[in-house]
Amino acid sequence: MNLFTPLTLGAMELPNRLVMAPLTRMRADLNGVPTDMMIDYYRQRASLGLIVSEGIYPSFTGQGNTRMPGLVTDEHVAGWKKVTDAVHAAGGRIVAQLMHSGRVAHENINGGRGAVAPSAIALEGMAHTYDGKQPYPVPHALTEAEIPGVVQEFTSAAVNAMKAGFDGVELHGANGYLLQEFLSPVSNTRTDSYGGSPENRARIVVEAFRSVVEAIGADHVGIRISPEHNIQGVLETDREDVLATYTALVDGIAPLKPAYLSILHKDPADDLVQELRRRFAGPVLLNTGFGVMTTREDAVALLQEDLADAVVVGRPAIANPDLARRWQEDLELNEVDYATFYTDGVAGYTDYPELAPVS
Repeated sequence: MNLFTPLTLGAMELPNRLVMAPLTRMRADLNGVPTDMMIDYYRQRASLGLIVSEGIYPSFTGQGNTRMPGLVTDEHVAGWKKVTDAVHAAGGRIVAQLMHSGRVAHENINGGRGAVAPSAIALEGMAHTYDGKQPYPVPHALTEAEIPGVVQEFTSAAVNAMKAGFDGVELHGANGYLLQEFLSPVSNTRTDSYGGSPENRARIVVEAFRSVVEAIGADHVGIRISPEHNIQGVLETDREDVLATYTALVDGIAPLKPAYLSILHKDPADDLVQELRRRFAGPVLLNTGFGVMTTREDAVALLQEDLADAVVVGRPAIANPDLARRWQEDLELNEVDYATFYTDGVAGYTDYPELAPVS
C-alpha cells in the first residue's frame, strides 16, 4: 500500500490515497451560492483521490464565516451541481462537508439569527463579520425539543448534497463547531440526555449520523473528528474522558459501515487515534497537518507504517492543483500564498500554476 494505490471508500473508488482537506476559502456569493471561480477551483484539483469540500452550512443559523456556501436552497443545489459536474467531467470525486458552526456564528453573518450551542457559553474572541470584528454572542442553548430539528437540518442538507451531484457527505464533528461543542465537557455543561456522561455528549453526533445514513445510505457518508484539538474554546484535556467520548461516538456509528472516518490529530501513532481506528474497523483518513504542513515524506510514512488508509492534506492542495502528480513524480511544489487564503478573488485561489502535460 502506498499513496498511489486505489482505495474504496463506500460507494467511491479512489485512484489514489490523497484526500483534499475541507478548506475555508470564502468565495461563495452573499447568498451562499457557489461562484464560477469555485467551479474552476474544485475542477483543477480533480486528480486528487477525493476532494472534501469546504464547510457548507446545513441551515442559515449554522453560517460561521462570511461568504460561506450553503446547501439549503434550490439555488445552493444548482450552484453546487455546476461544481460537481465539473469535478466529475475531470475524472474526480467530491463529497460535501456539512458544517454547522454552532456558537462560532454571529448575527451579522447569518442574517440576524444569532447562534446556537449545547450551552449558553460564549466563545471568547472576535468574529470576523461583514462589518468588521465583533464579539461572539452568548448562544442560545438548544432545548431537547429543538435538537431533532438540528438533526433534520443535517439530513436535509445531505439529501440536497446528493441532488447536487456530490458523491457523498462528510459530517463536520471537529474544530470546535456545533457537533464537537456537544462532545466537550467544557462547552457542553448540560444535565439532560445530551450532557454529562461521554455517551450523552456523543448522542447528537450519533443521531445526526444515523439520520443522514438513513436518508442517503451509509456508503455515501463519512465523518471528521479532531479529538484533543483544543481550539475555539472546545477543550478536551482529560485523556480518559476523551477516549470514552470518542469511543461512544465511533461505537455508535461503526455498525452502520460508513464510507470512512477522518481523524485530525497531531500524532497519528497515538494510542487514542489507533484505538479509534481499530474500533471503527473501516477506512480511516488521517490529517496531521493543522499546526504543521504535511509533507510528501509525512504522507508516505503514514501509509508505509500502516497508521491510516489515506492521507488528508490542506495547504499543499491549495498551492498545487496537480499535487497528486507532483508527489507521485517527486517534483517541485508551488509556494503557498498565505495572504490570499481568505480573500475574495482568483488570486491565490485558481491562479496557482500547473505543470505542463507530459508530451
